[in-house]
Amino acid sequence: MELIFRLVEKYGGVFLQGLGYTLLLSVIAVAAGTVLGALVALMRMSRVKPLNWLMSAYIELIRGTPALLQLFFFYLILPRWFLAVNPSKFVCVAVALVINSSAYVSEIIRSGVQAVDRGQTEAGLSLGLTKRQTMLRIVMPQAIKNILPALGNEFVMVIKETSLASTFFVGDLMSAFRTVQGNTYLVIEPLMIVGFIYFALTFTLSKAVLRFERRLKASD
Repeated sequence: MELIFRLVEKYGGVFLQGLGYTLLLSVIAVAAGTVLGALVALMRMSRVKPLNWLMSAYIELIRGTPALLQLFFFYLILPRWFLAVNPSKFVCVAVALVINSSAYVSEIIRSGVQAVDRGQTEAGLSLGLTKRQTMLRIVMPQAIKNILPALGNEFVMVIKETSLASTFFVGDLMSAFRTVQGNTYLVIEPLMIVGFIYFALTFTLSKAVLRFERRLKASD
């Protein structure tokens, strides 16, 4: 235990920097993934069959392949697609996490919208609202109650998935572990520190999401 405290004292800045990169990756993945996921969900629910099939294939492809494989794909492919820009490893990893998150978020949004009783849509149309107005003013406000808690859980999942980014040493928590391990030749103690930080993050967020869900249920 004393050794752990000495490591925290000496390499606390390294672990804090890793925490910062992990949170940044998570926020980017969830925020951009939510925007992209919403677009995918809308196209997935479209009555245009080719668009529906295309988005279904996109979702199945992303959800049916390992996140690490996707990280390698974008890490190797993005620089070839944008040779003039030469994106950094961090950008490649962030894009891969956004794409991965968007597939799961799209299904969260789609299920949230479809959970709203169809009678609500019919009532809006009978009042003279357009389909777009009905969706924005009646369906979405109700669907958001189903969507937000699930998005919170997705944020927790993304935080854990960022650990895969250490494969490319982008400065996240697991990269911090590898840095400390390389300097000290210790494995167990740095892992325990990183594990505690991950647990503290995910436990706090999980409890916050649970409390938010209870508030939403109480408001009903």
